[in-house]
Formats: sequence, structure tokens, C-alpha cells
Amino acid sequence: MSKDHRDTLRTLFDAAVAAAHPDGCLPPHLPEPPAGRIIVLAAGKAAGSMAVAAERHYLDTLSLPADRLTGLAIARYGYGRPTRRIRMVEASHPVPDEAGIAATGQTLERAASAGPDDLVLVLLSGGGSALWIAPADGVTLEAKQALTRALLASGARIGEINTVRRHLSRIKGGRLAAAAYPARLLTLAISDVAGDDPAAIASGPTVADPTSLADARAVLDKYAITPAPEITAALADPANETPKAGDSRLANAAYRLVATPAMALAAAERKALELGFETEVLGSDLEDDARDLAGDHAERARKRADEGRKVAILSGGEATVTLRGRGRGGPNQEFALALAIALHGRPGISGLAGDTDGTDGGGGKSDDPAGAIVTPDTLARASQLGLDADAFLEDNDSTGFFERLDDLLIPGPTFTNVNDFRAVIVDTDAD
Repeated sequence: MSKDHRDTLRTLFDAAVAAAHPDGCLPPHLPEPPAGRIIVLAAGKAAGSMAVAAERHYLDTLSLPADRLTGLAIARYGYGRPTRRIRMVEASHPVPDEAGIAATGQTLERAASAGPDDLVLVLLSGGGSALWIAPADGVTLEAKQALTRALLASGARIGEINTVRRHLSRIKGGRLAAAAYPARLLTLAISDVAGDDPAAIASGPTVADPTSLADARAVLDKYAITPAPEITAALADPANETPKAGDSRLANAAYRLVATPAMALAAAERKALELGFETEVLGSDLEDDARDLAGDHAERARKRADEGRKVAILSGGEATVTLRGRGRGGPNQEFALALAIALHGRPGISGLAGDTDGTDGGGGKSDDPAGAIVTPDTLARASQLGLDADAFLEDNDSTGFFERLDDLLIPGPTFTNVNDFRAVIVDTDAD
């Protein structure tokens, strides 16, 4: 290519992330202080940045006395932020650990401590399901960790995974709101799920659960997962059914979305238009297998190239990966590798796939790649290095492939999370 679109792709990714950062999207939704305390309970990859934005708003903008603001925020390791009044904790994601269990127990205690003049302000973002971890009675952390790993490796969609999680927890599926009742509770959420369903974001700790124990058992059957006996027993115990619509314990709980994948995608679309591209937005809720999504995007891009169009094809959602090999990677990197193979060096087409939280897949490190970039010469450069793209894909080793090419997207923690972002640029004039 005589014109390199790497910077353009990164600009679109950055625009999507910026639109969902709590510094901008949270303050307009923060409520007026109550007569008593504001008890902030935050969980997810944006928990630290949401807590900081709340502190700035109440302590600095509104000059709220410091003793009227308290709380606890829990984020993934590497995603914590320096806070003043809200205690910051980091724990493991996506496989939970003891730090998450301890912080979740304290979260439930703080919710239960709320009085009639207090407001429980719940700040939610993607990742909260693994971070707020309070196993149901009789279920050990080890059993939940093993089940989480099995579900992640099975190709199950995040909604299915969360259906199981809700029924093995003392905080998910409306149980946090039940713990805070009768105090007033307001949830402000950054959505990372298709359709922005409150019951799915962080497994819906403050809303009624539309799924049942039977649904949770059906997910395990669907993916042929045989869990530990204690999991089987818990999913058969009626005591682990979650609060449903109409439950009186949810009467004082309100819910509001402050950022969504669609909002982030719209920001990227505006930026693409500013840069002189037509846009083709495929939606913010695509949840197919990463390889299938890549094939679809590649086919669309080739058609637009045949038409001589200058277009940015944009999409969001959460791609899935079925593990077949032993390599390193994640859904966005797998999408990128499959895209490169499907495009087969087609001139004038480049692409990027990245997780808006800054890390892709389940590596668990804050400096893991967020995704990868594909250019028309990706396969040619790989061949020069002796890399077989198909072999890397079969081994699920997209990280290993793009690492050798220096084409990994590594922004570091973004302190927000509105799911995957994909952009494929068609610019035949760039040849």
C-alpha cells in the first residue's frame, strides 16, 4: 500500500473507546446527594474510573462533605485507579480468585448497612460477573473457577455463561438489590452486552433475573459440561433461584445506562465520516464465531473493493472462539487472523479488531493485547518469516502470529468496556 491506514484504524478504535469513558459519560447521570450517605458499590473493568468520576463530581463539583461519601470498587488486576473515599480493590478476571470473594463479601455488607436516608449507588461495567464473586452455599471457589474455565473454552456465549453464574451466586441476578432493600438503590451501567440487557450486564446484580435454574442446567447440557458434584447440587436447589420480576425486594431499585456499544460504534462512525469514508455499520451486537464473522466482513469488503468504494465497515458485539489448539489469543485476534486469511492479500483492504477494555481474551494480564491489525501485506510478510497463517489459526495462536509481525494492538487498560470493536477499511485508491 502506498497509503498506510493503520493510523486511521487506530483513530476509529480510540473514538469508540473515548465515547464510553466514565469521565464523559457518567457525570450527567449522577443523582443529587441524598440526606444521608452515598454508598458507592462499583464492579467491572471500568469500576476504578467510574469511582474516580463519582468522587470528582461529588467531592469537587458539588463539595459534598467527605464523610457522606463511602464505598468499595473492584476492578480487574491492572485496572484500579487512585481513589480518595471509595476503597479500590483489584481481583482476577475472567477466572475469579480469593480477592474477589473477600471484596464481594464486603460489598454485600455495605449494601446491607444502608439506612433510609442513604443512597446505594451501584456503578457497573463489563467484567463485573467475574469480579463480584460470592459462591452459593456449598459451592467452593475452586469449583466455580473450574466451571468458568470450561464454559470459556466451550464456545458458550457470554449470556449463557452469565445464566449459569447468576444461579451460583449470592450477589448476581438481583441479589445485591435484595441485600440493600429497603434502602434506595440506583444502578448506572456501562453496557458490554448485545441488546444492553440489564440482566446480562455483570450478571444483573440489581435487577430481576429472567432466567431460571433449569436454564442454567440447560447451558451445561448444551455444551456437554459435567461440573463438580457441588455445582450440580446447587443448580438443583430451589434456594438458589434468583429474584424475579415483581419481587418486593427490588421495589426501590432503579437502573440507567450511561454508555453502550451502539454509542461507541456511532462515535467511530462519525469519525470515519469526518475522515472521508462512507460507512457501513453492521450492528453493535454481533455474537457469532470469530472466524465466521471474519469471513462475512471479508466478503463484504471484497465486494466494496470491486465497486471501487471508499468505505469503513464497522461492527461491535462479542465474538466467540472454540478452542481447538494450545496457542495464545482471544476473539479479536482470532477474528483478525481469520480476516487476513480470508482477504488473502487483497489490495486496498485493511482491518482492526480490538476489545474496548484494552485486553482481548482471558490471559488475565493488563498488558495483554487488545486485538490486532491486518494490512494487505500481512500474509506476504508472514510468509517471509516462514509463518503459516492457517497453522497458527488452527492452534488458536493468533497472538503468536501477530506478535511476530509487530501488528498487535496494545493500548493497555482503557478503564472502560463496551465490548469488541471491528473496523475494515476499503480504499482502492490507496494501492
